[in-house]
Amino acid sequence: MEDVAGIFARESPYLECYVQLGVASDRVISVSFPGAPEDDAGDDHPLLDRIDAYLEGERDAFENVTVALTVPTDHRAVLGATREIPYGEQVTVERLARRVATLDADDEGDHETVRAALADNPAPLLVPDHRVRDAPGGAPPEVEQRLRSLEGL
Repeated sequence: MEDVAGIFARESPYLECYVQLGVASDRVISVSFPGAPEDDAGDDHPLLDRIDAYLEGERDAFENVTVALTVPTDHRAVLGATREIPYGEQVTVERLARRVATLDADDEGDHETVRAALADNPAPLLVPDHRVRDAPGGAPPEVEQRLRSLEGL
């Protein structure tokens, strides 16, 4: 497999911003939604094609996309569980905490761990924090709302 690395961005009319990917060793390390792309961003990446199709209504869970999560272990567990929330489904912080073996779904401190992990999510959309209805996500609120609308949430 070719070793792809760099910054890639493409404008999304649906989101009214750019979708920008940071990629290293064929792993996504970041997803952001800037008003303008980085100066050195390319626009030709197969994942951007898939994201375009998703934003046009094609169902895609992106489960086969490798996301490199360089976050604390407890946050990685939360983000891993978030990736397993199916397209078009929504969960609460408490329900997401139940999916993480190391967390107690009845403990408010663990709820805060879930919220912190989602707020610091380096790859929103691919780690679909927009499917957790009572927590902040890694994308701007207007992007999260459009993603929810797209999935009928």
